[in-house]
Amino acid sequence: MTLPSSTLRAADEIAYLDHAAASDVGRQYKHDLLAALDVRPGNVVLDVGCGPGTDLPALAGAVGDTGTVIGVDHDPAMLGQARQRTAAHPRVEVRAGDAHALPLDDAGVDRARADRVLQHLANPAQALAELRRVVRPGGLVALAEPDWDTLVIDDPDVATSRAYTRYITTSVVRNAAIGRQLARLLGGAGFEIESVDAAVVLFRDYRTADTILRMPSVAQRAWQAGALDEEAGRAWLARLTDGPFLAAFTFFTAIGRVPATDG
Repeated sequence: MTLPSSTLRAADEIAYLDHAAASDVGRQYKHDLLAALDVRPGNVVLDVGCGPGTDLPALAGAVGDTGTVIGVDHDPAMLGQARQRTAAHPRVEVRAGDAHALPLDDAGVDRARADRVLQHLANPAQALAELRRVVRPGGLVALAEPDWDTLVIDDPDVATSRAYTRYITTSVVRNAAIGRQLARLLGGAGFEIESVDAAVVLFRDYRTADTILRMPSVAQRAWQAGALDEEAGRAWLARLTDGPFLAAFTFFTAIGRVPATDG
């Protein structure tokens, strides 16, 4: 559910992803998503956009000694870290690949997941078509995405809070409203919709929120781009840091199933 930043070095980005995954919010939704995916011993499970391999060991534990976990990512630094972290898991394979053209055969996967990946892709519908191609009839796909268009941050200067959210949705995240689109995308790709859930991610502490929202760095980029008044932005940040804090956005998860009668 984290905001991307093209300015972070690879090591910083990996540390950032790890920190977000270890947060209370991260641990809870990842636990729930794995439960909904219903991974069983012997399954072949695909993690699209596996990043530094944060979730691969848990998936490996679920498939057991007879299953296989395949992590796919396009970033060399992430792939290197994922391979290092899963070196002790012989049932895990880490492959370089593109979510738009997955390096897998047709109908060779029992379960697949894409966790906060679609928000960054050039063509989410193509990525869903690829998941539909590689998942076997009866198999499940789990998706998890924030909806950044729902981000609200409380402050007396409502206009600056709105401008901050608008900058995120127009200039920071490629597909900022992807969360609300998950069911439609799954249906359009030919999946049966098993479930769609939404949860409000609520922050009452500035420091915790900033691990996800990166408010100072994003605000600075916004005023440098002319999307936020710098004086108002600096005052806004000072109030958020020193005063009572509240921010929230909506986080969506969806489960799709390939029809059992598929081809």
